[in-house]
Amino acid sequence: MIRQLMIAASLLATLFATTAQASEHAQARSIVENRCQVCHGIQGESSNAVYPRLAGQSAKYIAKQLADFQAGRRTGTMNEMVTGLTEEDMIALGRYFSDMPAATHNISDPDLAAVGSYIYHQGNRWSGVASCASCHGADGAGTDTLPRIAGQHMRYLVFQLQDFNTRERNNDNAVMHSIASKLTQLEIEAVARYMSGK
Repeated sequence: MIRQLMIAASLLATLFATTAQASEHAQARSIVENRCQVCHGIQGESSNAVYPRLAGQSAKYIAKQLADFQAGRRTGTMNEMVTGLTEEDMIALGRYFSDMPAATHNISDPDLAAVGSYIYHQGNRWSGVASCASCHGADGAGTDTLPRIAGQHMRYLVFQLQDFNTRERNNDNAVMHSIASKLTQLEIEAVARYMSGK
């Protein structure tokens, strides 16, 4: 009898968790349809290189960036878009986009991408640039606090590295400014091209 009660309790807990996940997903989907899809697409696969791909990005990283936009720690078009979002909304959006499958681009210049691969994995000891992989991971998948950059739009990565260099990207800037400020334009283009195809 006790065993049957334990099984029933476990099944109920699973049912409640599944229902809660479905509710959160529906909540996020509604926000995406009303606010996000024009720039980022329903599944986080932005078709415009100005806007980042969000599919496969870390849920916690997305939620943090949304909170940073809302608090003014990061500035741009998104400041207006996050108005009125609750913490729960941001968490739900993070989980929604992190569950979407990430895509990659075709690499149009393999020679330049090879330079990017070297810098990404080895850095540049002559200029003091650390390897990108040491923080973002060998596969570029990132962490809860560092973004997934694998498969990201090449132009978006270029813009972000340039903005870190000039400190126009004003959140999470300390480490990235020290790296971006040492990269040449060729290195920026090479790394961005390489990572867009990962």
